[in-house]
Amino acid sequence: MKTNKGEDQVTIIGTGVVIDGKLSSTGDVRIDGTVKGDIKASGNVTVGESGEVNGQIEAEIVTIGGKVTGSINSKDKLVLEAKALLKGDIMAKILVVEAGAKFDGNSKMDNKEFTPKPMGQPAQQNQK
Repeated sequence: MKTNKGEDQVTIIGTGVVIDGKLSSTGDVRIDGTVKGDIKASGNVTVGESGEVNGQIEAEIVTIGGKVTGSINSKDKLVLEAKALLKGDIMAKILVVEAGAKFDGNSKMDNKEFTPKPMGQPAQQNQK
């Protein structure tokens, strides 16, 4: 007997759909529409070529094919596909960047906890 606690569930945000607010899922999430808010998934998050996210993403494996403005915390792997546009800081154990992908931000690749900086705040500079 199999118990389903969200492992096999896939939530699809279709083209033309706009979500304004936080999105949480115990399974996988695919975004082909627009999400204005943070996304937290126990599974994987995929942003398709027509997808757009303005907020932080936290998941096991994150695949970006569209546009993301915000920080990404991938517990395993982050894939930036050829048409990806990412503006924000990233944390991942494995980073895959395909030719043509655009990334503007900082990357950190270790196992320590990662706390992304809120968007729009200037970097700290040493002052004497």
